[in-house]
Amino acid sequence: MPRSVNSVASHRKRKKILKETRGYWGRRKNVYTVAKNALEKGLSYAYRDRRNKKRSFRALWIQRINAGVRQYDMSYSEFIGKLNKKGIVLSRKVLADLAMNEPKAFEAVVKAVKD
Repeated sequence: MPRSVNSVASHRKRKKILKETRGYWGRRKNVYTVAKNALEKGLSYAYRDRRNKKRSFRALWIQRINAGVRQYDMSYSEFIGKLNKKGIVLSRKVLADLAMNEPKAFEAVVKAVKD
């Protein structure tokens, strides 16, 4: 008996991959085997970088807080240590935003910590 192949399913699978790679450059968008590899690589980068994004934003917030605190003759680590000792619970995201956009409010936080 001849071999039976489910061409409907295999075409659907290929079509799905090629639809996701629309917009890629060169053969990555229209040759199935190349597109499949490009898509797998792209999805793995996306998974990895969703986690790296959190790291890089935290680093950015720390740099901004440090720059804001240096104006008041303190270091970042000194500021965070005193902040924790005083029991002031503010995230680094909020502190960085205050340092950038609300200098008066940030100054009030620094003065509360210094006293």
